Amino acid sequence: VHQSKLDFFCKLGYGKQDICKVLENLGQEALEDDVLKELIRMGSKPQALESQAQPSPLKLIARGSCSASPGSKWLGEDESDSSDHLRPIVIDGSNVAMSHGNKEVFSCWGIQLAVDWFRERGHKYIKVFVPLWRKEPPRQDSPIADQHILEELERQSILVYTPSRKVKGKRVVCYDDRYIVKVAYEKDGVIVSNDHYRDLQNENPEWKWFIEQRLLMYSFVSNRFMPPDDPLGRHGPTLNNFLSKKPVLPEPKWQPCPYGKKCTYGNKCKFYHPERPHQAQLSVADELRAKIKVSLSLGKEEEQRSH
Repeated sequence: VHQSKLDFFCKLGYGKQDICKVLENLGQEALEDDVLKELIRMGSKPQALESQAQPSPLKLIARGSCSASPGSKWLGEDESDSSDHLRPIVIDGSNVAMSHGNKEVFSCWGIQLAVDWFRERGHKYIKVFVPLWRKEPPRQDSPIADQHILEELERQSILVYTPSRKVKGKRVVCYDDRYIVKVAYEKDGVIVSNDHYRDLQNENPEWKWFIEQRLLMYSFVSNRFMPPDDPLGRHGPTLNNFLSKKPVLPEPKWQPCPYGKKCTYGNKCKFYHPERPHQAQLSVADELRAKIKVSLSLGKEEEQRSH
Protein backbone atom coordinates (compact mmCIF):
# COMPACT_ATOMS: atom_id res chain seq x y z
CA VAL A 1 0.00 0.00 0.00
CA HIS A 2 2.84 2.38 0.83
CA GLN A 3 4.56 1.72 -2.52
CA SER A 4 1.36 2.17 -4.55
CA LYS A 5 0.60 5.52 -2.92
CA LEU A 6 4.21 6.58 -3.29
CA ASP A 7 4.13 5.80 -7.03
CA PHE A 8 0.80 7.57 -7.46
CA PHE A 9 1.93 10.87 -5.94
CA CYS A 10 5.35 10.63 -7.64
CA LYS A 11 3.51 10.56 -10.97
CA LEU A 12 1.74 13.77 -9.94
CA GLY A 13 5.17 15.34 -9.55
CA TYR A 14 5.56 15.47 -5.74
CA GLY A 15 8.86 14.61 -4.08
CA LYS A 16 9.37 11.27 -2.31
CA GLN A 17 10.52 12.89 0.96
CA ASP A 18 7.37 15.01 1.27
CA ILE A 19 5.16 12.00 0.49
CA CYS A 20 6.91 9.82 3.09
CA LYS A 21 6.53 12.54 5.77
CA VAL A 22 2.79 12.87 5.13
CA LEU A 23 2.30 9.08 5.17
CA GLU A 24 4.16 8.84 8.49
CA ASN A 25 1.95 11.55 10.01
CA LEU A 26 -1.39 10.31 8.67
CA GLY A 27 -0.63 6.60 8.58
CA GLN A 28 -0.32 4.14 5.74
CA GLU A 29 -4.12 3.63 5.49
CA ALA A 30 -4.86 7.35 4.91
CA LEU A 31 -7.05 8.22 1.94
CA GLU A 32 -5.47 9.75 -1.17
CA ASP A 33 -7.55 12.92 -0.81
CA ASP A 34 -6.30 13.41 2.75
CA VAL A 35 -2.69 12.87 1.67
CA LEU A 36 -3.12 15.39 -1.17
CA LYS A 37 -4.65 17.99 1.20
CA GLU A 38 -1.76 17.53 3.62
CA LEU A 39 0.80 17.92 0.80
CA ILE A 40 -0.86 21.16 -0.26
CA ARG A 41 -1.00 22.38 3.37
CA MET A 42 2.73 21.68 3.76
CA GLY A 43 3.41 23.88 0.75
CA SER A 44 4.79 21.06 -1.36
CA LYS A 45 4.53 21.74 -5.10
CA PRO A 46 4.86 19.41 -8.09
CA GLN A 47 8.26 19.49 -9.75
CA ALA A 48 6.64 20.70 -12.97
CA LEU A 49 5.92 24.01 -11.20
CA GLU A 50 9.22 24.21 -9.32
CA SER A 51 11.64 23.50 -12.16
CA GLN A 52 10.95 26.35 -14.55
CA ALA A 53 14.27 25.72 -16.29
CA GLN A 54 12.97 22.54 -17.95
CA PRO A 55 10.97 23.42 -21.10
CA SER A 56 7.56 21.85 -21.28
CA PRO A 57 6.93 19.70 -24.38
CA LEU A 58 3.45 21.19 -24.89
CA LYS A 59 3.02 24.94 -25.19
CA LEU A 60 -0.28 26.76 -24.86
CA ILE A 61 -0.71 29.49 -27.47
CA ALA A 62 -2.77 32.52 -26.49
CA ARG A 63 -5.84 33.17 -28.57
CA GLY A 64 -5.08 35.53 -31.43
CA SER A 65 -1.33 35.28 -30.94
CA CYS A 66 0.51 35.70 -34.23
CA SER A 67 4.06 35.78 -32.89
CA ALA A 68 6.44 33.24 -34.42
CA SER A 69 9.15 31.65 -32.32
CA PRO A 70 12.22 33.93 -32.37
CA GLY A 71 14.59 30.99 -32.23
CA SER A 72 13.88 29.62 -35.71
CA LYS A 73 12.70 32.06 -38.31
CA TRP A 74 13.71 29.96 -41.30
CA LEU A 75 12.45 26.42 -41.73
CA GLY A 76 15.01 24.16 -40.13
CA GLU A 77 17.87 26.60 -40.67
CA ASP A 78 19.76 29.24 -38.72
CA GLU A 79 19.34 32.93 -39.44
CA SER A 80 23.03 33.75 -39.14
CA ASP A 81 23.89 33.17 -42.81
CA SER A 82 20.76 34.24 -44.64
CA SER A 83 22.56 34.89 -47.94
CA ASP A 84 22.71 31.14 -48.66
CA HIS A 85 18.92 30.99 -48.61
CA LEU A 86 18.41 33.71 -51.25
CA ARG A 87 17.71 32.71 -54.83
CA PRO A 88 20.05 33.62 -57.71
CA ILE A 89 18.98 36.71 -59.65
CA VAL A 90 19.05 36.93 -63.47
CA ILE A 91 18.24 40.41 -64.81
CA ASP A 92 17.03 41.17 -68.33
CA GLY A 93 19.35 44.14 -68.87
CA SER A 94 17.71 45.42 -72.05
CA ASN A 95 14.24 45.32 -70.52
CA VAL A 96 15.33 47.08 -67.32
CA ALA A 97 17.38 49.74 -69.14
CA MET A 98 14.65 50.60 -71.63
CA SER A 99 12.04 50.68 -68.87
CA HIS A 100 14.13 53.18 -66.89
CA GLY A 101 14.64 55.25 -70.04
CA ASN A 102 10.87 55.42 -70.76
CA LYS A 103 11.36 53.10 -73.78
CA GLU A 104 13.26 55.85 -75.56
CA VAL A 105 16.80 55.66 -74.13
CA PHE A 106 18.84 52.63 -73.07
CA SER A 107 19.48 53.88 -69.52
CA CYS A 108 22.31 51.90 -67.91
CA TRP A 109 21.61 53.66 -64.62
CA GLY A 110 18.41 51.59 -64.33
CA ILE A 111 20.48 48.39 -64.42
CA GLN A 112 22.70 49.77 -61.66
CA LEU A 113 19.66 50.58 -59.51
CA ALA A 114 18.32 47.03 -59.88
CA VAL A 115 21.70 45.45 -59.07
CA ASP A 116 22.12 47.66 -55.99
CA TRP A 117 18.64 46.72 -54.73
CA PHE A 118 19.43 43.00 -54.79
CA ARG A 119 22.90 43.58 -53.35
CA GLU A 120 21.41 45.34 -50.34
CA ARG A 121 19.17 42.31 -49.73
CA GLY A 122 22.25 40.08 -49.62
CA HIS A 123 21.98 38.20 -52.92
CA LYS A 124 25.38 36.84 -53.95
CA TYR A 125 24.58 35.52 -57.45
CA ILE A 126 23.46 38.40 -59.69
CA LYS A 127 23.80 38.26 -63.48
CA VAL A 128 22.76 40.87 -66.05
CA PHE A 129 22.44 39.93 -69.74
CA VAL A 130 22.88 42.61 -72.41
CA PRO A 131 23.49 42.18 -76.18
CA LEU A 132 27.10 42.70 -77.25
CA TRP A 133 26.26 45.44 -79.73
CA ARG A 134 25.40 47.74 -76.79
CA LYS A 135 29.17 48.16 -76.42
CA GLU A 136 29.23 50.14 -79.66
CA PRO A 137 29.06 53.95 -79.60
CA PRO A 138 25.48 55.26 -79.29
CA ARG A 139 23.60 56.30 -82.43
CA GLN A 140 20.59 58.51 -83.00
CA ASP A 141 18.25 55.56 -83.55
CA SER A 142 19.55 53.74 -80.41
CA PRO A 143 20.69 56.26 -77.76
CA ILE A 144 22.51 54.96 -74.68
CA ALA A 145 22.93 56.84 -71.38
CA ASP A 146 25.66 56.20 -68.80
CA GLN A 147 27.39 53.58 -70.93
CA HIS A 148 30.37 53.45 -68.55
CA ILE A 149 28.19 51.55 -66.04
CA LEU A 150 28.23 48.55 -68.37
CA GLU A 151 32.04 48.46 -68.26
CA GLU A 152 32.06 48.65 -64.47
CA LEU A 153 29.50 45.84 -64.10
CA GLU A 154 31.44 43.71 -66.57
CA ARG A 155 34.59 44.25 -64.51
CA GLN A 156 32.69 43.02 -61.43
CA SER A 157 31.64 39.82 -63.30
CA ILE A 158 27.98 40.79 -63.00
CA LEU A 159 27.22 41.79 -66.58
CA VAL A 160 27.37 39.22 -69.40
CA TYR A 161 27.23 40.16 -73.09
CA THR A 162 25.27 37.86 -75.38
CA PRO A 163 27.01 37.21 -78.75
CA SER A 164 26.39 39.32 -81.84
CA ARG A 165 28.34 39.92 -85.05
CA LYS A 166 28.08 41.58 -88.45
CA VAL A 167 27.75 39.60 -91.67
CA LYS A 168 28.03 41.65 -94.91
CA GLY A 169 27.13 44.81 -93.03
CA LYS A 170 24.13 43.27 -91.29
CA ARG A 171 24.11 42.62 -87.56
CA VAL A 172 23.39 39.04 -86.50
CA VAL A 173 22.16 39.01 -82.89
CA CYS A 174 21.67 35.92 -80.73
CA TYR A 175 18.41 35.72 -78.84
CA ASP A 176 19.38 37.05 -75.40
CA ASP A 177 16.02 36.08 -73.86
CA ARG A 178 16.90 32.42 -74.31
CA TYR A 179 20.15 32.98 -72.38
CA ILE A 180 18.23 34.66 -69.55
CA VAL A 181 15.58 31.95 -69.14
CA LYS A 182 18.06 29.08 -69.54
CA VAL A 183 20.50 30.38 -66.89
CA ALA A 184 17.71 31.21 -64.45
CA TYR A 185 16.15 27.77 -64.96
CA GLU A 186 19.44 25.93 -64.41
CA LYS A 187 20.27 27.99 -61.31
CA ASP A 188 16.72 27.70 -59.94
CA GLY A 189 16.68 31.48 -59.63
CA VAL A 190 14.43 34.44 -60.40
CA ILE A 191 14.03 36.35 -63.69
CA VAL A 192 13.78 40.12 -63.31
CA SER A 193 11.89 41.49 -66.31
CA ASN A 194 8.56 42.91 -67.44
CA ASP A 195 8.62 40.64 -70.51
CA HIS A 196 6.41 37.53 -70.43
CA TYR A 197 8.58 35.45 -72.83
CA ARG A 198 5.51 33.90 -74.47
CA ASP A 199 7.51 32.55 -77.42
CA LEU A 200 9.84 30.68 -75.06
CA GLN A 201 6.89 29.37 -73.03
CA ASN A 202 5.57 27.69 -76.18
CA GLU A 203 8.99 26.14 -76.90
CA ASN A 204 9.47 24.27 -73.64
CA PRO A 205 6.74 23.23 -71.16
CA GLU A 206 9.25 23.21 -68.30
CA TRP A 207 10.23 26.78 -69.12
CA LYS A 208 6.53 27.70 -69.26
CA TRP A 209 5.99 26.68 -65.62
CA PHE A 210 9.26 28.30 -64.56
CA ILE A 211 8.46 31.64 -66.23
CA GLU A 212 4.98 31.68 -64.72
CA GLN A 213 6.28 31.00 -61.18
CA ARG A 214 9.67 32.79 -61.15
CA LEU A 215 9.15 36.00 -63.12
CA LEU A 216 9.62 39.11 -60.98
CA MET A 217 8.14 42.25 -62.49
CA TYR A 218 9.06 45.75 -61.30
CA SER A 219 8.52 49.49 -61.61
CA PHE A 220 10.71 52.57 -61.44
CA VAL A 221 9.40 55.34 -59.21
CA SER A 222 11.62 58.45 -59.15
CA ASN A 223 14.85 56.51 -59.82
CA ARG A 224 13.81 53.88 -57.29
CA PHE A 225 13.65 50.21 -58.28
CA MET A 226 10.43 48.78 -56.80
CA PRO A 227 9.32 45.16 -57.26
CA PRO A 228 5.82 44.28 -55.98
CA ASP A 229 5.24 42.91 -52.47
CA ASP A 230 3.03 40.16 -53.97
CA PRO A 231 4.81 38.97 -57.17
CA LEU A 232 2.29 36.18 -57.88
CA GLY A 233 -0.86 38.02 -56.86
CA ARG A 234 -2.74 38.73 -53.65
CA HIS A 235 -3.03 35.08 -52.66
CA GLY A 236 0.54 34.18 -53.58
CA PRO A 237 3.77 34.31 -51.56
CA THR A 238 5.26 37.52 -50.23
CA LEU A 239 8.30 39.10 -51.86
CA ASN A 240 10.62 37.74 -49.14
CA ASN A 241 9.33 34.20 -49.64
CA PHE A 242 9.47 34.59 -53.42
CA LEU A 243 13.17 35.50 -53.30
CA SER A 244 14.09 32.88 -50.67
CA LYS A 245 14.89 29.20 -51.03
CA LYS A 246 13.66 28.59 -47.48
CA PRO A 247 10.29 30.34 -46.97
CA VAL A 248 9.46 31.99 -43.67
CA LEU A 249 6.99 30.21 -41.41
CA PRO A 250 3.43 31.45 -42.03
CA GLU A 251 1.73 33.23 -39.18
CA PRO A 252 -1.34 31.51 -37.70
CA LYS A 253 -4.61 33.21 -38.55
CA TRP A 254 -7.71 32.63 -36.42
CA GLN A 255 -11.18 32.87 -37.89
CA PRO A 256 -13.21 35.61 -36.14
CA CYS A 257 -16.29 34.51 -34.23
CA PRO A 258 -19.48 35.17 -36.23
CA TYR A 259 -21.37 36.11 -33.03
CA GLY A 260 -18.83 38.72 -31.93
CA LYS A 261 -19.43 40.13 -28.44
CA LYS A 262 -22.79 38.35 -28.26
CA CYS A 263 -21.04 34.96 -28.11
CA THR A 264 -22.11 32.94 -25.04
CA TYR A 265 -19.66 30.04 -25.39
CA GLY A 266 -16.94 31.70 -23.29
CA ASN A 267 -13.71 29.71 -23.12
CA LYS A 268 -15.28 26.88 -25.12
CA CYS A 269 -15.59 29.05 -28.24
CA LYS A 270 -13.03 27.96 -30.83
CA PHE A 271 -13.17 31.21 -32.81
CA TYR A 272 -11.11 34.37 -32.39
CA HIS A 273 -12.41 37.19 -30.20
CA PRO A 274 -10.46 40.47 -30.51
CA GLU A 275 -12.03 41.74 -27.27
CA ARG A 276 -10.43 38.82 -25.37
CA PRO A 277 -6.67 39.27 -25.97
CA HIS A 278 -5.59 37.18 -22.96
CA GLN A 279 -8.01 34.31 -23.48
CA ALA A 280 -6.32 30.95 -24.05
CA GLN A 281 -6.89 29.23 -27.36
CA LEU A 282 -7.44 25.89 -25.56
CA SER A 283 -10.47 25.23 -23.40
CA VAL A 284 -10.18 24.73 -19.64
CA ALA A 285 -10.49 20.94 -19.97
CA ASP A 286 -7.77 20.85 -22.63
CA GLU A 287 -5.47 22.96 -20.44
CA LEU A 288 -5.95 20.56 -17.49
CA ARG A 289 -5.27 17.57 -19.73
CA ALA A 290 -2.09 19.23 -20.99
CA LYS A 291 -0.89 19.93 -17.43
CA ILE A 292 -1.58 16.32 -16.39
CA LYS A 293 0.42 15.05 -19.38
CA VAL A 294 3.34 17.26 -18.37
CA SER A 295 3.27 16.05 -14.76
CA LEU A 296 2.99 12.39 -15.80
CA SER A 297 5.92 12.68 -18.21
CA LEU A 298 8.07 14.29 -15.52
CA GLY A 299 7.08 11.57 -13.05
CA LYS A 300 8.14 8.86 -15.49
CA GLU A 301 11.51 10.55 -16.01
CA GLU A 302 12.07 10.66 -12.24
CA GLU A 303 11.07 7.01 -11.86
CA GLN A 304 13.51 5.98 -14.60
CA ARG A 305 16.30 7.90 -12.89
CA SER A 306 15.55 6.18 -9.56
CA HIS A 307 15.70 2.75 -11.22
